[in-house]
Amino acid sequence: MRILATVVLMTALAFGYENVSAKEFAALVKQKDIVLLDVRTPSEFSAGHIKGANLIPLQLFKYIFLGGKGLKDKKLLVYCRSGHRSAEASRLLESWGVEEVYNLKDGILSWRAAGLPLEK
Repeated sequence: MRILATVVLMTALAFGYENVSAKEFAALVKQKDIVLLDVRTPSEFSAGHIKGANLIPLQLFKYIFLGGKGLKDKKLLVYCRSGHRSAEASRLLESWGVEEVYNLKDGILSWRAAGLPLEK
């Protein structure tokens, strides 16, 4: 039992950001004072993105320090194609001191599967 509790605690510490479903993510997108980040490539973004998203490809994201730019008190919503790049970006944001980070579980693929709108 102690081993299980330790594993659960370590997992929670390793992944402090919250993975949310497409429907939960869509509800968060509608809130005020959020920042929506798309960490895909420009070509992926132009093929279709969530309305209001800011494109910062993960390849560049790693070199941009966003934590001190007035984002620590905002909810940051992060997504990519399948959820892997946005998970990495979410970990970076947390290491920069951002406390409310939400990763779209399974990325834009889950957004499309849920029938949610994209714009080009």
